[in-house]
Amino acid sequence: MKKLTLALLLTASPALAAGDRFFSLHNTNFVVLLAFLLFIGVLFYFKVPGLLGGLLEKRADGIQAELDEARSLREEAQSLLASYERKQKDVQAQADRIVEGAKRDAESASKQAKIDLEASIARRVQAAEDQIAQAQTAAVREVTERAIALSVSVARDVLQADMTDQSASALIDQSIEEVGARLN
Repeated sequence: MKKLTLALLLTASPALAAGDRFFSLHNTNFVVLLAFLLFIGVLFYFKVPGLLGGLLEKRADGIQAELDEARSLREEAQSLLASYERKQKDVQAQADRIVEGAKRDAESASKQAKIDLEASIARRVQAAEDQIAQAQTAAVREVTERAIALSVSVARDVLQADMTDQSASALIDQSIEEVGARLN
């Protein structure tokens, strides 16, 4: 977090050199910086990086499990092949047919496992991308809502500070005339 703050301060220095007051709500660069920091804060508050890391770790564990399963299937196929080769001494013709069948089954299982693994990876990647998109949408919506609330609050404060009894009376009279004109 300290590195992020230091980096933001270093990037803000050219804006300060421009001569305009940087730390003002009238400066859009400062407002954007505040919104960005709020957005980053929201991401860390809701532990989005940890969630993404967890999702990726789960995905990696699933892929590793599937690879281990494919390896065990391969080892099982190799052990079957070895047993068929021992039987070859007794019945050469029958063993040749069995070995050929085992090789075809192993290749077919390997191809099918590869196809299934690729499909599974694609589904998991899509699910992770969907979750990331949902998290981004939620974060953007929350930042927008907070910005609107802050804008309304600032506008209310400004109007209250500038409002006098005479200007309030004039504003009420003007509103009554406008409503009367629109109703007729």
